Parts: sequence; structure tokens; C-alpha cells
Amino acid sequence: SFELSEDILIRDLIYTFQGINGKVIKLDQSVDAFRVDFNVGVPKHSRELVHKLAEIGWLYRKIRKFIDQHSTDQAYGLVGQSFCTALQDELTEFYRLIAVLDAQVFRVSEQQLSVGPTNANYLSLHRLSVWTYEPLQRLTILASLTDICTGKKGGALASTVHSYYQHGNPSIRNLIKDVLGKVVKPLNFMLHKWIYDGQLADIHHEFFISSESTVQENRLWRNKYGITKSMLPSFIAIALAKKILLIGKSINFIRQVCMDRSAIFGIKPTTAVATNGDEIFTQKIIGSQLEVIVDSVYTATSKHLLKILNEKYKFMDHLKALRRYLLLGQGDFVIHLMDSLAPDLNKPASNLYVHNLTGVLETAIRATNAQYDDADIIKRLDIRLLEVSPGDTGWDIFSLDYHVDGPISTVFTAQCMINYLRMFNFLWRLKRMEFVLGETWRNQLKCFNIYKHLPGILPLLHASNILTAELIHFINQMQYYIMFEVLECAWDELVKRVEEAKDLDDVIDAHDKFQEIIITRSLLDSHSRDLQTQIRSIFNFILQFQNLLESLFSAAQYEVDSEKKIERDAEKRSKQGQWGMTDTETEIEERRVEEFISTTIPTTLKKLNKILESSKAAIRTFLLSLISKADVSLRFLCFRLDFNEFYREQEPRLKSPLRLQRKKRIQYES
Repeated sequence: SFELSEDILIRDLIYTFQGINGKVIKLDQSVDAFRVDFNVGVPKHSRELVHKLAEIGWLYRKIRKFIDQHSTDQAYGLVGQSFCTALQDELTEFYRLIAVLDAQVFRVSEQQLSVGPTNANYLSLHRLSVWTYEPLQRLTILASLTDICTGKKGGALASTVHSYYQHGNPSIRNLIKDVLGKVVKPLNFMLHKWIYDGQLADIHHEFFISSESTVQENRLWRNKYGITKSMLPSFIAIALAKKILLIGKSINFIRQVCMDRSAIFGIKPTTAVATNGDEIFTQKIIGSQLEVIVDSVYTATSKHLLKILNEKYKFMDHLKALRRYLLLGQGDFVIHLMDSLAPDLNKPASNLYVHNLTGVLETAIRATNAQYDDADIIKRLDIRLLEVSPGDTGWDIFSLDYHVDGPISTVFTAQCMINYLRMFNFLWRLKRMEFVLGETWRNQLKCFNIYKHLPGILPLLHASNILTAELIHFINQMQYYIMFEVLECAWDELVKRVEEAKDLDDVIDAHDKFQEIIITRSLLDSHSRDLQTQIRSIFNFILQFQNLLESLFSAAQYEVDSEKKIERDAEKRSKQGQWGMTDTETEIEERRVEEFISTTIPTTLKKLNKILESSKAAIRTFLLSLISKADVSLRFLCFRLDFNEFYREQEPRLKSPLRLQRKKRIQYES
């Protein structure tokens, strides 16, 4: 072997820096590194320094290979292509350094011929290591980027590059800033198209906003667009991404669903943005320009959308209509409708016809303040008959309905309307119980005239009055709780939140929360099925009570009418000079009266007492269930229903402190 001069090694290194094998420095495939030929005499310290410098060539080859593999790969996406371009630009800068080094080597070679090797410009290995120190760092970072960016695209690739930005070395930070500025250009273009035009220019699925092309326009807001978190750049906060999503959704909703083509004031790019648009993402890294732009456009588009919903499509008017009709807020209309429908709804469900009931509905509208509502609202109000089960009456299948379409159906979805129907059916049954008990009370007043003729009916009247009072108290307190503590409080909060809404999502969330509160506090949720069952049993006792009293009043009235008829016939015969009543007629009359007094009254009283005790037991069970609930309003309802501790005296468990009852329930469930 022989010892090589540094000049030869440096010339070889110039080739090595470009990933090319030199005369003595070649790529060793076994170790995947450039190595000096072992047969060549090179001092150990020089050999080690050459190997260290040759790492630049290995890094260059790695970066060059990555660019060659991905620059023509369409599947790598626009962001990936931009990344390759950024790497190529850095290699171009590196080529300039190589050109300078090559020129230096050539100049030194000429000078050595005339002056000798002691010239001050002599390029030694140590001087070369100083010259290439920063390029080595830059290439090391770039090669690392190629490793961690392999297999990534779009926003995920941008996030990976950005992760290197938090570096203590200012030169490395500037390098990453330059690379990132080029990488995010396609994302910036997509962002511009999305927030200013509502268009997704993303054929390679690189943007963090995604679209489902199969979703219909009526589900555009809720289902068509979403955030792909895997493509969300790490320097974009999720809150900001949601605003960006809402901007494009709002524009598309306005154009496609609301069919509004008017200009949206405030969303045109400013001059600064238009001329420096490619810098928005990189400015975000060091400032807040992106947030300012997004906030401005978000506010403008959201205000425009809410204005269209409220002014053109009268969202609040429809919301109030649902409150008045499906939640029984229009008292005069509800009372008139129930009075008018009662004869039809008392019939078997199979005998009902929608067209007959629709006529009654129209009459109720014309006869009440509902007639002054907007014609579009009245047109949407309709009758729906639910599925018929054996033994159902009209009351079991009747329901009001409200038709929604167009943009407002985004808020009032099919599921929301089902929830309204559930609430209507419960409120309608509750109102019916009030209606039934009101009729029962009026019939009891009529019975005082019967009492004069049938003194034996007094125990029945007394027992029925007691039961009526208890049931009326229960229904009145339930109605107060539902109508005021539940509906009015929830409605007040809904109106407040809708007025303060910044975007359509806020309106949807407010309405969904409104329904959730009503369903939960009205005991219609899945966690209150035991309470629902108990309420239905109490309602059934009320209907049994009504049927029993109607039978009793009919029988009593028949007795009174029969007695009056006999008296009239006897008086008529007496005037004709005949006996008022024969012995046979007297005997028949006495047997009839005796049967009523000895059989009908005791049997009815026994049934009445059974209903009385059963209803009391059902109410006590209901109260026990209420005090075990965590909701304070439900426990306060328990207090209202038993304000004088009447049921508490009958049920020892109701005497326990509420907290103890809650503790016992938790222990039991666990």
C-alpha cells in the first residue's frame, strides 16, 4: 500500500458528496456507507475524518432516492409532491456548495503548481469539515424527514415536518420553516377554496376536511362534511379546525339547501391575503394571522346563514308553533280540540278516519286564536293516527303532527319530530286525565239531586269525592310540574341560547338539549321506565274510576227516573178515580229498589274502594320512585304531591330522609 495525499481524498470526497463512487472512496454495500479502500494507505485519523465527511454523500443518496421514488408518484398527493420539491430545492442549494468546493480545489491545484503546498488557501480535510459542518446538519435533518415522512401524506405529512420546527438551532428552525412553507402550499390552496367558495379541491384526500358524496342535501349539515383528524396539521387547533369546517358547511348549506346565491358580506379575501395567501399556514406557526382570517370569515358566514333561517325560513316561528301545538302551549286551542274530538276518540280505533278528524282540527283552529297564526304554520299542522293494537280506542292512536321540510329540517330532524310526538302523546294523555276528572266532578255535582231520592247512595258519593279529590290533586301537580318547571324553564333557556347562537351548530345543540331536558324531566327517557309504568297505571285507575261512576250514575238516574215515572202514573190514575198502584206493581217496585240498594250499591262501593286503595298504592309507589332519583326537580315534585304528608303517614319508607333513600338505592343497584 502507499499513502495518498489529501488532495486525492478531497477530490474523491467532492464526488462522494454527490453520491458517486470515487477512485478510492466507494460505497460499501455491506455496511451501507462510503469507505476508503482498505488497500490504500491513509492515516487512521485521516481515514476517520474522511468517513465522517463521506456521510454527506450517503445522506445525499438517501434524499435523492426518496425524491426519485416519490416525485412522480401521483398517489403521494400534492403535499407529498411539494415536499419533494422542497427537498430538491435544498439539494440545489447543496449543488452550489459543491460547485464552490470544486472551484476551490481546482484553484488550489493551480496555485500549488506555482507557489507550493504552503499556500494559505490550501483546502485540507479539516478545513473541508468546517465548510461542510452546516450542510451536514441540514442534510441530516432532511434525511430524517424522509424517514419519518415515508407513508404519510397531506396534513399528516405537514404535521410530521412541523414536529421538527421546535428546534433549538436557529438555522435548523429556518430550514424547517422553508420546507414547511413549501409543503403546506397545496393545503393553503385547499383552505382558500373551502373558506371562500365552499369547494373541496382535494382529489388525493389530503385535506383535513372530508366529504361524503353519497349524502343527500337534506342531511348535508349533519352528515356530509367532517374533520379527518389523521389529516389535521398539528399546528391547527381542533377548535380552529371546527370553525374552518363550519365555514365551508355554511357556504354549501346557504347555496345548496337554502338556495341563496346572494353575496356573503365579509368573506372576500383582503388584499394582503390575496397577495400573500401562500404564507397563511406558515404565519400561523409564528403568529395568529390564520386565526384572525378564519374568525372573520366564520363570523360573516354564520351570521348570514342564521339571518336566512330566521328571516326567509322563519325558524323561530316554527319553533314557537311546535311549542304551542305539539307541546300544548296554546291552551284555548287544546281545550276546544279535546272537547270536539272526545265523541270520536271514545270510539274504537278501527272506526276512526283521518278526514273526519281533520275537519274537527280545522274547526278548532277557526274557533280559537290559532286562526291568527301564519298560513304556512297552519298548513303544516296535521293529524296522525298511530298503529292500532287490539282494544285501542281513538285516544290511544290520536296524535297531532307538524310537517317540516327544507332548511329547517336540519334542526327539526326526523328523530326530533319523533321526540315531539312522544312528548305530545304524554301531554295529551295527561290533559285527557284532567278532562276525564273534570267531567267526573261535574257528574258528581249532579248526583246531589239524586241523593235526595236515593239516600243509600251517600257512601258512594263520599268515597268517589275522596278519590276524585286525590286524583285531581295528582294530575294538577303533574301538569304544573310538566308545564311550568319542565317546559317553561327549558323553553326560556332554549330561546336564550338560540338568540346567543354564533352558528347553526349552536342552534342545533340548543334545540337538542331542550328536547333532552324535556324527555328526561318528563320521565320519558329509558332510565325512567319504572316511573312511566307507574304513571300509566294511575291513568288506568282514573279511566276505571270514570267507567265505574258512569255506570253508577246511569243506574242511579234510571232508579230516579223510574220512581218519578211511577209517581206520575199513580197521580194520573188517581185523577181518573183508579188505584194509584196495584199490589203487583208495588211489589215489583220494591224488589227493584231493594236490588239497587242491597246489590248495586254495595257492589259498586266495593269496586270503588278497590280502585281507591289501588290508586293510593300506585301513587305511593310513584312517590317512592321519585325520591330515589338524583334530579332535585323530581324530588321536589314528590314534595308537591305529598305536601301534607298524607301518603307519608301510610308508607313508612317515605318517612326516611331523601339522602338515605338515595344511599339505599345505590347500595341495592351495586
